[in-house]
Amino acid sequence: MTLIEKIHERVLVLPEPRQAQVLDFVEFLLLKGKPELHNHIQEQENLEWSHFSLAMAMRGMEDEEGPEYTLEDLKEIF
Repeated sequence: MTLIEKIHERVLVLPEPRQAQVLDFVEFLLLKGKPELHNHIQEQENLEWSHFSLAMAMRGMEDEEGPEYTLEDLKEIF
């Protein structure tokens, strides 16, 4: 069994609050060695938050009928 497999196996049996602590510690170790990773981690968190926000905003609207827009409907293309 590899080291990462051992870590994974042990983390799986921890309660979720402890798993969060493990994640925080791993991120601390990453940032300690390479400060440039901070931007990458922040970008990932922002992306996850954007996806979550959109999912929550659209929640319950999946089955609604509405107009189907096409590219021809656009007045400006950025």
